Amino acid sequence: MKNIGIITSGGDCGGLNGVIKGAALSALNKGMTAHIIPNGYAGLYNLVDFSEITKLTKERIEKIDVFLAGSEAGNSRVKVSKIKDDKKYERIKDGLKKFNLDALVISGGDDTGSVVKDLADRGIPCVHAPKTMDLDLMPYSVGGDSTINRIQEAIRDLRTTGRTHNRIIVLEVFGRYAGHTAFRGGVAADADAVLIPEIPVDFDVLYKHIKTAFIKRIVESDVKAGSATIVVAEGLRDASGNELVDMNSQPDSFGHRKLMGAGQYVVKEIEKRVKADPEIKEFMKKTGQFVEGVYEIPEVREIRPSHLVRCGFASSVDANFGLEAGAAAVELISKGIFGVTVVSFRGGKVEYMDVADAIVQRHVDQKDAAVFEALGVSFGRNPEAIEVKAEKVTGVPARVY
Repeated sequence: MKNIGIITSGGDCGGLNGVIKGAALSALNKGMTAHIIPNGYAGLYNLVDFSEITKLTKERIEKIDVFLAGSEAGNSRVKVSKIKDDKKYERIKDGLKKFNLDALVISGGDDTGSVVKDLADRGIPCVHAPKTMDLDLMPYSVGGDSTINRIQEAIRDLRTTGRTHNRIIVLEVFGRYAGHTAFRGGVAADADAVLIPEIPVDFDVLYKHIKTAFIKRIVESDVKAGSATIVVAEGLRDASGNELVDMNSQPDSFGHRKLMGAGQYVVKEIEKRVKADPEIKEFMKKTGQFVEGVYEIPEVREIRPSHLVRCGFASSVDANFGLEAGAAAVELISKGIFGVTVVSFRGGKVEYMDVADAIVQRHVDQKDAAVFEALGVSFGRNPEAIEVKAEKVTGVPARVY
């Protein structure tokens, strides 16, 4: 193995530049050369038509900042098997042969991983460096910690406007069908409630919790100011268990339509209860806010930071793990191990697992949510008690996320 190509695929996030830099520097240390294949699997498919690709010399690598989110290699959402070209795999192999690329380091999530398996099964040597801001792969993946930090910052900052206007703030965040980032970001920001796909929401329970916290803060404030915050994962289902999907949107090559409406749905459910609650009018009068026909109930506002939670800067955790994952992928390539997902690179040992096992979707354990319910965070249900066991462990402790 003398030449490797580096691809990032799927959504962007913090840590991807760490993967690129870690892989490129590790390749240099082993007397190999790394190249960027731009624009994800679209670039891989069209590689045969390129006149040149970027060689990651030491000088070029220095221009890649691991602390920046996004990807120097660019991304795309393309599933190779869906490309309408009977000779697509031969075309990809021809592109690799044209630039003398012996193997690929590919960083991405579950959709990307499924393509890694597909390529490996067809004789294209590649290693998967796990990436997803959703944290729903089995191993830790770059992007998760950075996103959690961004969600925490958003809630922290929104408290200033919420308190100024005495509003209930509903923040809808990415995550699709796993609630990890909403869960951890919301908890880290001291949100009053966190709503995730894994836990069906009883809006009467949620409303009672939010109302109590909101009223208490304003009544006890010497300037009659306060707010309440709710973090909701975009993959939340409605009361009937249906997905909140924009059916007018065009599915991507992996079959995903745009998720939309979770935050607005929560706003409407809370507003409906606020308007029907006779105690609200008395609260507004008692705190000097009530104006007949003009301002009779508190405002409930939805905020969607959207791509702001995946851009900007990578957290220190993701910068470190990205470098380790990129270097680990090259170590596996140098040992002739392909079609696998990097798990860790610690203590001189690279751990890996089969891609098919790594991309199995991991959801929030409801017992983890119960820990924080006992600490006062609402998950839109009556708090559940859990039996807590104590167990001594040896070796490496369990991961944080």
